[in-house]
Amino acid sequence: MDEQLVYEILSVVEEIPEGKVATYGQIARLIGREKNARLVGRVLSMAEYYGSYPCQRVVNHAGRLAPGWKEQRELLEAEGVPMKDASHVDLKNCRWEL
Repeated sequence: MDEQLVYEILSVVEEIPEGKVATYGQIARLIGREKNARLVGRVLSMAEYYGSYPCQRVVNHAGRLAPGWKEQRELLEAEGVPMKDASHVDLKNCRWEL
């Protein structure tokens, strides 16, 4: 995978403020790759190899948490992110807007 692309994605994730979330598609648009939301997800699944990034702050377009990552909800709730239900954040009240 292109290292420059990985760091472009991670640098956007690093900018998401505590208590806010962004979507995979939103990050893809910010780096000029509008149709590459899945690529963003793939990079974030490997982010631990590049350092410490607040990947918990990235959700899908509907606000759904990453499947199989139980800690994501706990991390977001600790930051004050409002939840809509057990597996979705309340995007209307916590989406990061630039």
